[in-house]
Amino acid sequence: MAQAPLNELLNNDTARSTAIGIGLAVLVPIAVAVLAPYARPLARSALKAGVVAWEKGREAAAEIGEIIDDLVAEVREELQAERAAREAAACTAEVESRTAAVTKPSDPA
Repeated sequence: MAQAPLNELLNNDTARSTAIGIGLAVLVPIAVAVLAPYARPLARSALKAGVVAWEKGREAAAEIGEIIDDLVAEVREELQAERAAREAAACTAEVESRTAAVTKPSDPA
């Protein structure tokens, strides 16, 4: 006859939740006591890995920044050379047109 009240108790959601809460209240301190010696070294390892990853990321970002700076400098030099070539071509064309106008024989009228 003791079986029936136990079944009713286990089928009750409130009773089941209370039993789970009490079980966790007993087991969590035990688990913390068992795992505590391992928690600090694990935390240190995780932080160490994070710091190393941060430093590697900063180095990679610095290298990428240098590469971009070099590319920008190269592009500026190219643009400057192209502008100088265009200006030289324009000057040459102007000189040739003036020279052609001066040396053009006049029509005898």
